[in-house]
Amino acid sequence: MKSKRIRILLIVLAVLLIGFIAFRIIISRIEANLSKLTDMPIRSVDLNAVEDGTYTGTYSAFPVSAEVQVAVKDHVITGIELVKHTHGQGSEAEAIPEMVVAAQSLQVDAVAGATYSSKVILKAIEDALIPEGTDSGK
Repeated sequence: MKSKRIRILLIVLAVLLIGFIAFRIIISRIEANLSKLTDMPIRSVDLNAVEDGTYTGTYSAFPVSAEVQVAVKDHVITGIELVKHTHGQGSEAEAIPEMVVAAQSLQVDAVAGATYSSKVILKAIEDALIPEGTDSGK
């Protein structure tokens, strides 16, 4: 009876240890992914090269993701709809689309306290306006 209790206790401890190790691995991967995002540059968009239309862009850096629709008319960003924004505490970054429209540029400051979400939203807008593999707008 006593050896059975010890065996159960050892199994429970082993499961807890494995769970803790798995949790730390997941957290360290998330932290590494987000720290890369902080240093990632946001490219400038040549709006003179962007034709009239509505462009969809997405970007994800787990656990943050965004999808946007960017409307352009006469080489001016007329509106940005934040279609989807998955975030932790970064809801304040949802002001980024308005800032981009006002500045007519992706070179806007990240929202304090929502840096990761700010960068993900900016990268989604960049994705909408700059085709992959090019340096200029659509």
